[in-house]
Amino acid sequence: MAHRVLVPLAEGFEEIEAVTVVDVLRRAGCEVVTAALTSTLVRGAHGIEVRADTELAHVDGASFDTLVLPGGQPGTRHLAADPRVLELVRKHHRQGRTVAAICAAPSVLAQAGILEGVRATSHPSVRDQLAGAQIDGTSAVVTSGAVLTSQGAGTAMEFALALVAKCVDAATAERLAKAMVVRP
Repeated sequence: MAHRVLVPLAEGFEEIEAVTVVDVLRRAGCEVVTAALTSTLVRGAHGIEVRADTELAHVDGASFDTLVLPGGQPGTRHLAADPRVLELVRKHHRQGRTVAAICAAPSVLAQAGILEGVRATSHPSVRDQLAGAQIDGTSAVVTSGAVLTSQGAGTAMEFALALVAKCVDAATAERLAKAMVVRP
């Protein structure tokens, strides 16, 4: 059975971060489901519209191994304002499942209360919102147990490959990096 990954999409999500993660994880053989907070047609922060696979209201969060939150504004604010997203973050974390966030979205993890004492990174503009986290401002991707965080659009490919290494295995991540001509 393929590793199942849920990617919630909110109006104003960062397109590079969401699409890169979905694409790379699918290449790795993961079953990735995008779930819109409201309507399945979701407009990104830069005006690119993406049709989500489903709406979050129709998703059983417990059936997913990994939860990935793309950043972007106002997408991150919409994720943080949705109690369903916060509860998904908390449940996945309590159950030891992988929770990942990039750019501004690690602030959602902090709001959900799962970053206390956890090494994490984010976009510099929201680091002050990561109360309780051990901030790593230099690493592009930080893995701390079952929590992965990354800095932004420019680190999306590295973040996606780190997710592949965590969700599938390191050999698959290396194979994909080579095939996509990703340079270390």
